[in-house]
Order: sequence, then C-alpha cells, then structure tokens
Amino acid sequence: MGTSTVPYQQLAEKYTNSSSQYMDINGLTVHYRIEGQGPPLLLLHGVASSLHTWDGWVDQLKDKYQVIRLDMPGFGLTGPDVNPSSQSENADYMVQMINTFTERLGLERFFLVGNSLGGYFAWNYAAQYPAKLYKMVLMSATGYPQDMPFWLGLASFPGMHWITPHMMPRFLVNRSIYSAYENDDVVTDEVKERYFDMLQRRGNRASYVRHFVNMRDMVDDESLGEMVKDVVVPTLLMWGAEDDWIPIDVMRHFHRDLPYSEYLVYEGVGHLPMEEIPVQSARDANNFFMAELRKAAAHEQESEIKFYDAQKYDFHMGQNDEE
Repeated sequence: MGTSTVPYQQLAEKYTNSSSQYMDINGLTVHYRIEGQGPPLLLLHGVASSLHTWDGWVDQLKDKYQVIRLDMPGFGLTGPDVNPSSQSENADYMVQMINTFTERLGLERFFLVGNSLGGYFAWNYAAQYPAKLYKMVLMSATGYPQDMPFWLGLASFPGMHWITPHMMPRFLVNRSIYSAYENDDVVTDEVKERYFDMLQRRGNRASYVRHFVNMRDMVDDESLGEMVKDVVVPTLLMWGAEDDWIPIDVMRHFHRDLPYSEYLVYEGVGHLPMEEIPVQSARDANNFFMAELRKAAAHEQESEIKFYDAQKYDFHMGQNDEE
C-alpha cells in the first residue's frame, strides 16, 4: 500500500554505485554522479523520478562528455529539504541550487538537458544564467498552461492530497508509471521497483505531493510561459508524439517563443525518450551540441567551435558522432 518507510542505508546500498558522490548544499545532502570525460553535460530528471532515468544516455555519451546527473531536491536519494522556509518546489530555489551545485563543481560553462519538471527548471536556469550554458535540450518540458497529467492530478486532488503523503499503493504507482511510457516493454520490473522504492524514502511521498500541488497551480497559471521569450540559449526540443503527460502543443509553444530553437518529434514514443529510445535520442542531442564541429570538419579553415556566451562567441572544441 506504499505506507512504509525504507531505511536510507538500505536504499543507498541498492541505488548507489562507485560513481555516486554527495554534496552538502545549505544543509541538504545531494546525491549525484559524474561519469566520463569531455565537455560537461548536466542532466536534470523529471517529477517523481531520479538520476537513474538517464542510465541509457550515460552509456551512450560518457565517451564524449563529462556526464553529471543528480537526484533533484525532493526526489531520489537526495530527498526533501527539511528547512520549512526553503520552498524547495519553487523554480527560484531550484535555479539557485543548480547554480550552487555547478559552481561547487567548478563548471564555468556546460551543456544542460532537462526532462519534464527538470526541463522547467532548466529553462528557468537558462533565463537567469545564459552565459553559463553552451546549448540546452528541453525534453517533454513543462512550460505552459495545460491539463494536469491524470495520475499526478489524482494524487494532488483536494482531499486526496491529505492521504497520498502517507499512502501511495503500488498498483496506482504502476498505473502512473505506465502512463509515462508508450512502449510498455521498457517498464521492466526493475523500473517499477525503483520508482516504488524511491517514494518510500523518508519524506519523499510528502515531497512528491507538494510538487504535484505546485504543478497543479503552475499549469493553471496563464502567465506560466512568459519568461520563455527571455531564453536566448540555443535549444533543441525533443518530444514523444504520444506523450500523455506534456502534450505536443506545449512543444509548439516553446518553438514559437524561443528565439533560437529547433525540434525533433519521435513517433511511437511517450514522455521519456531518453529511456524509450536512448540510443537515438542521445545521438540526436550530441549532434545538436556538436553541430558547429561538423561545420568545422566540412570547412578546414574553421578551426574553432562557436557556442553562445553572453551574446558573444566563446570557443570550445568537442566531437560529434560520425555520419
């Protein structure tokens, strides 16, 4: 029935590995991993998820990038910020947390990818700190008014939101998981077990519901996407054509309002392209990031790669997949 609490050490033994590290940010212990070498690439997961959602991308990209991923505050092994004044569901909180995290790692500039709610925090970060990003990928990102995803709406429905912090039955969690994927074969027993285990970390159920309630208010706010036009970082939009959580109309709004954007729509894919088609989606992201290198390879006189930096060009070299 999803009423129990699993000891942290038990979860850590199961869901950490030799790449796992921890960072204290204002009293919150953040679980993260750094794998590979190359230009830094930061990956932000979505609501009720964890850094494990990027496993497929890490396998594909760690030979090209220094891949950095974290359990966002309120989720995964990081869990909630227990400071009552933190307002950790707030975009400003998350933006400043990301900024502190990346500064502590010594990242002056990096690539950024965000999925779902992580995409919302990604573009808010890009709006405030454009000079710190080379390019960005928004994958099925929150950003405009829409209908609340059904299962998240149910868990945050007035009346229900008093119950769900204490009880989230496994069968309802599984229903929610399946609704995020178009290809049911991707929803393995291991995936279902991970999602259920993480909500049994102390404080996570209540944190999930607070995020769900905040999202309910967000997606009803007609001014939600007003800041998108302030994002000048070159952006690739990735969307599953069968995404039932964030409809493809939201992608069209992003493309309309972002000054520098392009998009890819994947037929037969749901809300999590990085899990359903990790090889293709990772390759597409890499080709977008390294498009300038392809131009240099085609024109030998071009010896440096140009990426956006505070409305000026800075130079950075990388590598792209061979065609």
